[in-house]
Amino acid sequence: MTAARSGPAFSVHDIPFSTQGSWFDISPVVAEKTYAEDLHLVSHQNGMHAVLRLTPLRPGTGDRADTRVEATPGLLSWVGGSGRVDLAYASPDTVRLRGSGLDLRISAAAQALTPFSGTYFFRDPAADAHVFTSYETGRRYRVTVLAGAVARTAGGQALGNGDRGLVTTAGADGSWEIALEELDASRPPYRSSAAFGETVASARRAFAGFLEAVAPWRSSTTPAAELAAYVLWSATVRPTGLVTRPAVLMSKHWMDKVWSWDHCFNALALAPGCPELAQDQFALPFDHQDPGGALPDSVTHSEVLYNFVKPPIHGWAHGHLRRRLPTPPSAAELAETYGRLERWTDFWLTARRAPGSELAHYQHGNDSGWDNATTFDPERVVVTADLAAFLILQVRELEDLAVELGRTDQAGRWARVAEDLRAALLDQLWTGEKFVARGAGTGNTWSSAGLLDLMPIVLGAHLPGDVSSALADRIKAHLTPYGLATELPTSPHYDADGYWRGPIWAPATVLVEDGLRRAGHHRLADDIGARFRSLCETHGFAENFDALTGTGLRDRAYTWTASSYLLLAEAHIRRGGK
Repeated sequence: MTAARSGPAFSVHDIPFSTQGSWFDISPVVAEKTYAEDLHLVSHQNGMHAVLRLTPLRPGTGDRADTRVEATPGLLSWVGGSGRVDLAYASPDTVRLRGSGLDLRISAAAQALTPFSGTYFFRDPAADAHVFTSYETGRRYRVTVLAGAVARTAGGQALGNGDRGLVTTAGADGSWEIALEELDASRPPYRSSAAFGETVASARRAFAGFLEAVAPWRSSTTPAAELAAYVLWSATVRPTGLVTRPAVLMSKHWMDKVWSWDHCFNALALAPGCPELAQDQFALPFDHQDPGGALPDSVTHSEVLYNFVKPPIHGWAHGHLRRRLPTPPSAAELAETYGRLERWTDFWLTARRAPGSELAHYQHGNDSGWDNATTFDPERVVVTADLAAFLILQVRELEDLAVELGRTDQAGRWARVAEDLRAALLDQLWTGEKFVARGAGTGNTWSSAGLLDLMPIVLGAHLPGDVSSALADRIKAHLTPYGLATELPTSPHYDADGYWRGPIWAPATVLVEDGLRRAGHHRLADDIGARFRSLCETHGFAENFDALTGTGLRDRAYTWTASSYLLLAEAHIRRGGK
């Protein structure tokens, strides 16, 4: 039964086992920062919900077996002294499991069943299968025995509290096999002519094809490229509910949404090899653009949130996206994007500019994407230099698109808007040494020890040379051996696990590296890129990292971190890096 290892091995404590298109994963992570003893089937429909507990047992005893878990992109295994259980995805909504020398208990994760919550369990005589129905996900989970037998069941048709589930055991040939499906109300009984080994081989081929598409440039100098590709591939879901397109979630842990700036980094990483998927990533939040032009804060299976927005990095991102796509977008596609970016920009220049103000403002740190950065300590409704810089780049992208679409008058208008914003940024927020923030209502100004104040470096060559040099010098002070700390480690507000008050983040790294390079500060950009690549190669693809130790923090399987690694690693290889 032993299958040869293929692809990078990883720990399911850090990265969930899943497949492209699936809305569920197999993981011990059952809630935010919560790890269970057993692996669970965890669904991300209607939120993150641990539905089923999977427990290997010693045959005939019902006792938990001592096993270790091994995972590669196509195969997950529980390996014990007397046997093993293997699991592979047959399709995005179906896994096959096969065991020898070990039984497997499949049980409802929640013991309580009420009229509004929990999981009901019964045997379906029409399909000759056992079914769990989950109030939380609104889906059914059907177990069909393909070989071996059901040793026992518990809690069939039971209400209230109690154990619910079944145990699979070997038949005369010493093995058992089942199919486990996530489905809606009904489906024909499960049938498959594919042997288990063929299922594993097919899953491996699917990932290998994706890997070759997104990272054909990989080499021994980019050792984390395969695992980064797996993080992206396994976090992708098919269109369902409010998710209008194939979507790369930020994670199949608890950060299981698409936030309206995170998606840009995934789009850029996917663009050369998976152009359709990349364009879907860029467009998805725009599918939910409100009548006033604002993008939602986030989109997931069953909710779209508008209580905050995210920063307008989309002009910056689209400019890079167009250059990375193997085939340029058509005129019709550019026209659609132009209209969406125009409405998004007009939102900032109308709803987010106070009367008489030339510069837009955030209403909370969450709007900036840097939720609790120290820039927002004095006030939350704030005019900041990073926002002005992003808008300038977005307006420049609109100018370029207007030229390409033959809309000369509009191109001229956008050129004037960009220059007016640039003049206002330098006149009102640049002190001669640094950028300051300004209260949108009070007019008070201040600076911080946060990296956010230095983000106007994204303007690159659009900045005067003395300004970009001053920013570069200040950026150097944020460099630790692992990368760019979001708060100076010498600051009294520095917090090792303080979210945007110290840890290293992927998006800030990519934006700063790109801006420095376009401003001519190549050596510093190279240094920042190298440190971040080394960080990921050592500590994985966490949501963020301790700036002084490199330890991964928070959600440990974050796609924009994986995408940022792929972007920086590819660029390093293209520049002839070794």
